[in-house]
Amino acid sequence: MVARQDLTSDPRLQDALLQARRGTAFFARKLNELSDDELDGDSLLPGWTRRHVAAHVGYNARAIARLVEWAATGVETPMYPSPQARNQEIDFGATLSPIALRNLFDHSSVHLNVEWRDLPDASWSNHVKTAQGRTVPASETVWMRTREVWLHAVDLNNGAGFNDIPAPILERLLDDITAAWKTRGTDNGLVIAPRGSERGFGDVSNPDAATITGTLAEITAWAAGRSGIDATLPAPVWI
Repeated sequence: MVARQDLTSDPRLQDALLQARRGTAFFARKLNELSDDELDGDSLLPGWTRRHVAAHVGYNARAIARLVEWAATGVETPMYPSPQARNQEIDFGATLSPIALRNLFDHSSVHLNVEWRDLPDASWSNHVKTAQGRTVPASETVWMRTREVWLHAVDLNNGAGFNDIPAPILERLLDDITAAWKTRGTDNGLVIAPRGSERGFGDVSNPDAATITGTLAEITAWAAGRSGIDATLPAPVWI
């Protein structure tokens, strides 16, 4: 039997889906390398065990699948009923048995992948609303998931690092982080300048801005709050 293919014919979207699937496979590999007992160990996120990270990534797939279903049917299906419900869901997921926790990740990832696969070209431009209240086209759900699986694979604290994340994803993650800083008014006149790159991120129009430099992986880790390359300028943890 021939495997079913994505209905979309957009090459950019197909490439984005490939990156999301590669990230999902990478997260799965780092999760499966952990023994059941090791799931109780600390993640890189304050107050979260590896169980919390696995539960969050599993439930995130279900939440994003609800947005894709919204785009497909026109029936509004929010990611979460509320921020409190999201947090309670993660806390509950962290209490699941190891096999149930692993099944949550596996089954939710497959479900999301099927929803993406069966969404026709015309529906990818339909608008949905993120948990933060942003109205975005359904195509944005691919990046939303890509960011989650690659970043949280590192947070499993099982040997993965930002050097394992493809450069285009690191650059887009830096775009997201620095845009959020600007929106919140917390950019503090910072420019992030990857070594070997002609592109800067952050407050690039400010000649008096402080500059953070390093490899693309190093400064993305710092901007995401997961590295102390500059202890005088700590960045908040990006979840």
